[in-house]
Amino acid sequence: MWHSEDDTLAFAQRLAAAPALADAFIELHGDLGAGKTTLVRHLLRALGVQGRIKSPTYAVVEPHETAHFPVWHFDFYRFDDAREWEDAGFRDIFAAPGLKLAEWPEKAAALLPVADLVVRIEAQADESRKVALEAHTARGRELLDSRLRGNDGVS
Repeated sequence: MWHSEDDTLAFAQRLAAAPALADAFIELHGDLGAGKTTLVRHLLRALGVQGRIKSPTYAVVEPHETAHFPVWHFDFYRFDDAREWEDAGFRDIFAAPGLKLAEWPEKAAALLPVADLVVRIEAQADESRKVALEAHTARGRELLDSRLRGNDGVS
């Protein structure tokens, strides 16, 4: 459970410290307002990204540079044309090194590689968040090591 945004921030900071993050693909699932973009913003800040961090809802993808690796933040909410995948060069992005974060991945599921880590965020009536983490690869299991386990109850 994340009881406040401070818990989200603490999780993002621990995730940013994980060496396996540099070339990971992380799917973010949750309803509108669950906190997916908030998590991404905290993670990008923890990775040293400066300036405005906007949601890629209309652009589908926003690139960011950290001191050590590139990050691509995808939001497939409005994605509905598989031709856009090729036209936009998404295949090349996913084949290249760097961190890929995808909100609404189910909208492009047939085109995406297997996620290393799946984060499911569910808003609760008391404004807290129920969070479930699933590793689908060896890299995902590395991300789920003790670095991500903390006082916020996520395990």
